[in-house]
Amino acid sequence: MSHGIAIGKVSEATGVKIPTIRYYEQIGLLPAPPRTEGNRRTYDRKDAERLTFIRHSRELGFEIDQIRTLLDLQDRPDQSCADADTIAKARLVEVKAKIASLTALQAELERMVDGCSHGRVETCKVIDILADHGKCRHHSDAGK
Repeated sequence: MSHGIAIGKVSEATGVKIPTIRYYEQIGLLPAPPRTEGNRRTYDRKDAERLTFIRHSRELGFEIDQIRTLLDLQDRPDQSCADADTIAKARLVEVKAKIASLTALQAELERMVDGCSHGRVETCKVIDILADHGKCRHHSDAGK
């Protein structure tokens, strides 16, 4: 890609929607591109690579400020990668906590479903547990 690539083509090539590209420009994650005489944005290969980096970072759940820091690091390859490592490790801790929470949630739902005798609502384990929060192991174990 050389300069002169339209926003639609960059969007297609990177998987980043046009309004999102404009938003990234607005918040400074992507430099404002040159414009044609007709005031249309034009992009180059580096812009597309940066958008791909941002998209991949968002897919991994990094926050905008973290991505900004990671982009700053990418723009200065001679410095230590300690900050990038710290950001990635923090994200990993968040992901592991989320997985643990989802695993507990799965176990609770399985317990509810397995406990259902498929009889009448008056003896339904699903309804019973939902009606009495104290019977929910997911929340009683979450604080421990």
